Amino acid sequence: MWRVAVVAVALLAIWGGLAVRLGLLHLGPNEYLKKRIRQLRNVEQTILVGRGRILDCNEKLLALDLPVRNVCVNPEVVLSNKQAKAISIQLARHLGLPFEQVYNRVNRPGRRYEAVARLVREEVAEKVERLRLPGVFFEPLSTRYYPHDEMACHVLGFSNMEGIGSAGVEQRWDSLLKGRPGLRQSERDGLRRELYTRRSMEVAPQEGADIHLTLDQNIQYFAEQALDYAMSRFHCEAAWAIVEEVKTGAILAMASRPGYDLNAYSKTSPDVRRNRAVSYNYEPGSVFKVGVVAAALNEGIVLTNEVFDCENGMWYHAGKPLRDFHPYGELDVTGIIRKSSNIGAAKIALLLGEDRLERYLRAFGIGSLTGIEVPGEEAGLLAPVSKWSKLSITRIAMGHEVAVTALQMLNVMCCIGNDGFLMKPHLVQKVVDKNGMVLRETKPQALSRPITERTAAHMRNILSEVTKAGGTGTRAAIPGYTIAGKTGSAEKIKDGRYVKNQNVASFMGLIPSERPVVGIIVVLDNPQPERTGGVSAAPVFAKLAEPLVHYMDIRSTDASEGVYYRQMLEEGP
Repeated sequence: MWRVAVVAVALLAIWGGLAVRLGLLHLGPNEYLKKRIRQLRNVEQTILVGRGRILDCNEKLLALDLPVRNVCVNPEVVLSNKQAKAISIQLARHLGLPFEQVYNRVNRPGRRYEAVARLVREEVAEKVERLRLPGVFFEPLSTRYYPHDEMACHVLGFSNMEGIGSAGVEQRWDSLLKGRPGLRQSERDGLRRELYTRRSMEVAPQEGADIHLTLDQNIQYFAEQALDYAMSRFHCEAAWAIVEEVKTGAILAMASRPGYDLNAYSKTSPDVRRNRAVSYNYEPGSVFKVGVVAAALNEGIVLTNEVFDCENGMWYHAGKPLRDFHPYGELDVTGIIRKSSNIGAAKIALLLGEDRLERYLRAFGIGSLTGIEVPGEEAGLLAPVSKWSKLSITRIAMGHEVAVTALQMLNVMCCIGNDGFLMKPHLVQKVVDKNGMVLRETKPQALSRPITERTAAHMRNILSEVTKAGGTGTRAAIPGYTIAGKTGSAEKIKDGRYVKNQNVASFMGLIPSERPVVGIIVVLDNPQPERTGGVSAAPVFAKLAEPLVHYMDIRSTDASEGVYYRQMLEEGP
């Protein structure tokens, strides 16, 4: 009996103690405990939203968010059912993962959460879900997806694992693309379920806006195909190209090689991810002569048929020699451009004078940012006249002692094609929110008018001779079309010195030369074995331009028949 009495007393003491404790908890002050309970019950949840889409000028998707899931397991549940191996086999088979990797995640006693696979596509996750595996659950997420992998990679850029834009358009327009997350304040019960009647505040999320680019997916495809040809045929270190609409400054294509897969951006180096079309400064070489000759014609100090002595390929100025690639005697201004005479261009620049030359070059945008809507743009290099040597004016005339980006150089060419108006180049057509409201829209903007309409027409006539017989750019010619163009080649600089047998070769042109619709520039970094712009960059230009003129329905000079690429490419590349 005494044992029964002891047990009874003990039980009464325990229950009595619990009763006292419960009373103190409810009736006593216990502010700390009450605060702790409120903290445990209160929940503040961020409502995430997807990023906006990026589309081309024809509403074709270039970037979007896709629903994905993390496939997770509760090891305690799996191990309690003694199904670790069976479930690991099923997960490994459907997720395409090694069995050992999955089993190591599942076989973790004491754990309640393990992620077996992250960012699994919805269709794959649904197959796993239909298996109804005990202890397996899913976390819904979204991830950035680029349906064309490598296409326009340097323009689009990418958003990282945290959903932050980290390159290209994704970075520059991140604040509009990512939208604003919502906020929910509520309470939950002991099982961590929300008590909907206790929801105190809810701020709806604002989804990211869509960015509509001026890029045309098909023209971008032509540009990238042409650059792939250049990399293979001429063994370049890199290559880049831009297509610009002459009248508006809209960029229809901007491509660089080497490229990278946007869906696997972490596997590439920063150098590969560099958008060379706007971030690579280089000495342009002879393509720069178009600005010098245009300035002289505009000032009226030379005429297109005015003759200059090109000294049979060797001329001394300020005690230093200046050479032509081939020796020439007398050439008129048109011949100087057609044959790309350094000596002829230098003599024209001397007539123009240092101050006027610098003024015109700056009016053409040399040495200034264009303001294109992607990060990493370089301004080029044009020193003030006060820092020029006696030789500088003759070297600048042939595209040395000056640095440009491909976009700056193409914009000069498009200025000539646009009757002297220098347009502001742009990549973003408009920004539209999820309700269809246009938040921003880009209108064509003229920055300046360095030359007159008459001068621009004279320049187009001169430049059209470059692609005809006897010119340096005959390999850029397209049957049935007139092209106003210019070749360029300049030795690369390393450690402050020119490097023999290493060139940056380029060709830029307007199509058609009479009333240009588009301007195109192609730049090749160190092509081999052919190194000059006329032999290497010019045929790449033709490779890009030929399908483009048919796709855009640009009328040929002998337009008896039309090949309409727009219909052929209705579904896209």
